[in-house]
Amino acid sequence: MAEILTAAATTLADPLVWGVVVAAALYGVAIGSMPGLTATMGVALFVPVTFWLPPVPALAGIATMVACAIFAGDIPTTLLRIPGTPASAAYAAEAHELARQGQAGRALGMALVASITGGLFGAVVLMLLGSQLAGIASWFSVAEYFWLYTLGLSCAVLVAPGRVSLSLVSLLLGLLCSTVGLSAVHAEPRFTLGIPELLGGVGFIPAMVGLFGMSEVLRNALALRRRAGIAADAASGQADVGSVVNTAPPVVSVSLQQLFSRPVAWLRSAVIGVFVGVLPGAGADIASWVASAASPRGGQSDDTKMHRIADACTANSSSLAAAWIPALVFGIPGDSVTAMVIGVLAMKNLDPGPDVFQKQAALVYGLYLTFMLANLVLLPIGLIAIRAAGFVMQTPQRILLPLIVLLCVVGSFAINGSLFDVGLMLMFGLVGVACDRLSIPVGPMVLGIILGGPLEERFVQTLSGGRGSLLAFVERPVAAGLAAVVGIAWLVAIARLLRRGHTAKTPDEPGSGQEATTEANASN
Repeated sequence: MAEILTAAATTLADPLVWGVVVAAALYGVAIGSMPGLTATMGVALFVPVTFWLPPVPALAGIATMVACAIFAGDIPTTLLRIPGTPASAAYAAEAHELARQGQAGRALGMALVASITGGLFGAVVLMLLGSQLAGIASWFSVAEYFWLYTLGLSCAVLVAPGRVSLSLVSLLLGLLCSTVGLSAVHAEPRFTLGIPELLGGVGFIPAMVGLFGMSEVLRNALALRRRAGIAADAASGQADVGSVVNTAPPVVSVSLQQLFSRPVAWLRSAVIGVFVGVLPGAGADIASWVASAASPRGGQSDDTKMHRIADACTANSSSLAAAWIPALVFGIPGDSVTAMVIGVLAMKNLDPGPDVFQKQAALVYGLYLTFMLANLVLLPIGLIAIRAAGFVMQTPQRILLPLIVLLCVVGSFAINGSLFDVGLMLMFGLVGVACDRLSIPVGPMVLGIILGGPLEERFVQTLSGGRGSLLAFVERPVAAGLAAVVGIAWLVAIARLLRRGHTAKTPDEPGSGQEATTEANASN
């Protein structure tokens, strides 16, 4: 083992590796900071470059770029309420609310520290238990994945702000949108209205950008007549920018202390990220939502919001390294990024599989050390990105709003090069404004669009494998355990709703306090 680690460390001493890591970190931050440009797109654009690189620098560049892109997605999430990556949607409301209160530096500092520590934890687990954890993936059949996706969707409903009933409406709208296009099971077009662009379904990137970004622009545009309020908002925004630019480094140290003042919560989130990351097709999105749901509920205080951000960021970063485990051991991609990694390995004449730990031990452990290096490089580059974002946000609102619109249009168009996606983004922007007026959270809707297709596919496959029997969903122990977790989560939510409704009623009146207040106002 010592000889293998020495050989792996020697490969990292190559200046080419360091140069690729730094360049990939800057590239990942630039990709993640642009709303609509995902880490997957960044890797796809980076893959041709790997043709001229040796195996270790090529894989190091991919690992570093993804780690930095996931954190950089928190910057527009916090400052603009536009999730830079789908994983950021789990805590977009909390992060942006803190920014509106002048605590953007604190929120971004916590996101940076949680991302780094979570990524380091995932790298250590990958190094020590990679081959052993790979066996977890063999426990999962289509029934287990159905319950895993159901758990992720349930978490989106349970952690969303506001009433559970409105969050459920948002989720159902997202699932309805996910049924548009060619069915993955029956290959039949559904709800396309004769529009060819809808055969591929509703893209979650235009939907996410529209619901979070364009809706924010439209809300500000509708309020332009209230000049005084806008001036106050702009002033608070400028104070917030100062907090981002001037206090980012000290906030990082404070965030580190606050993060490790909750060691059990940090460890829980990191383990959730590793467990979800090991499962092929799960990814950082589900890890972020599940960890946020596991975070203790404590109202809407600033500390509670910080805890949710810390837990979600820790989980989505720790899942990144774990997603490489099934790719290296079984040749099964853990997510879309590792699917391209398998292609890079094939291009380098390296075959992933159980024997990779013996035949290419130095390469594998060099990759492990690269994950640690990537997260350490993220600290200075992340601080630079936070400060640069603060200077950008000093732009006056009359200039900033058109720039946000430009980012929304570019992010939507860049996916397929289609103006139809731009129109789709604008439509979801209007939907986002309507949801805001009705107090309907949009996070569950986005996750419903993302997971609706895989959920339906696993549902039909499970029924087909069980010959139409519903027992097929719970006949395996792991599936039954996940089903129990989902059931318990909903029972807790129902009990919380019943308790809240009971406490809302006054001792003397059969109705709620809100109804009594309404009747009193009417009588006056």
